Amino acid sequence: MNRTPSIITRFSPAKINLFLHITGKRSDGYHDLQTVFRLLDFGDTMQFTVGDTGATQPFINDSEALCRALVTIDGAEAITQNIGDNLIFKAAHALLRTAIEDKRLPDTLATIKIAIDKRLPMGAGLGGGSSNAATTLQTLNTLWQLKYQTETLLSIGRSLGADVPIFIFGQDAIATGIGEVLTPIDLPAQTYLLLTPNAHASTAALFAHPKLRRDIAPIDTQTVISETAQFTEALSPRYHNVFTPVVTELAPPVQAALDYLHTLEATAGGHARMTGSGSAVFLPIAAHLADDKALLARWVKDAPCQGYVVGSL
Repeated sequence: MNRTPSIITRFSPAKINLFLHITGKRSDGYHDLQTVFRLLDFGDTMQFTVGDTGATQPFINDSEALCRALVTIDGAEAITQNIGDNLIFKAAHALLRTAIEDKRLPDTLATIKIAIDKRLPMGAGLGGGSSNAATTLQTLNTLWQLKYQTETLLSIGRSLGADVPIFIFGQDAIATGIGEVLTPIDLPAQTYLLLTPNAHASTAALFAHPKLRRDIAPIDTQTVISETAQFTEALSPRYHNVFTPVVTELAPPVQAALDYLHTLEATAGGHARMTGSGSAVFLPIAAHLADDKALLARWVKDAPCQGYVVGSL
């Protein structure tokens, strides 16, 4: 007998990079990074509808077929032509594959329908897809009662992408390696004016660009922790985003958005910058202005592209 489906709603937050350095290139072709991730109270909302249960044993040797039988994603075709390329599907598949490899796959599992109220634009450097994947891993681990601990979920997340672990980690952090080695950092609460220009530069073009610096000397983690004032509201020359000069050359709308934020810096009390490899840019807002809704609304209205007032999570 079919039961009434239950619906679980989860928030899938954005992240920003308060600075982003490339410290070297690895033998495997990836780049070593150093950054501080900050999670925001701005993001997507995901709904997980739990349906009927089905037997898993017929799929014990085919984790992808099992995932296709259990998981459907509303609007997936709008993101990728093949559901197998969808990062949410990849997260669910990786979780099921791990359960099969660990011989802890239950005999039956509920079907799950995933829907997203999407606010985070793709290619903005806000980690939207990675956040959705992390939320999927955590939620399905709970719904399917697989009982994996955070360390295992982090390991699965790393296999999906360098930005996925920070959303499983769930707090502001210093990141090194390819972005997966995380050290928690306590940062003061902050309000930001976030702009999302309609622009995109290909990753290949960014990494091939002659202006991209790949030799920033790593900063000791304890030094980063002791110097938070140098990259929170302010941004000292020691801390920067190596992708900014490249992205602003390749994508003029990003430069226009930054130029607009620079005009507000003296009033806002913060230093504008870009997150990730673009295209979103943001301006920290001094605490005494955070409740001035009329001022902030005017700044959003006057922006050259879509803007939001957001806060740290």
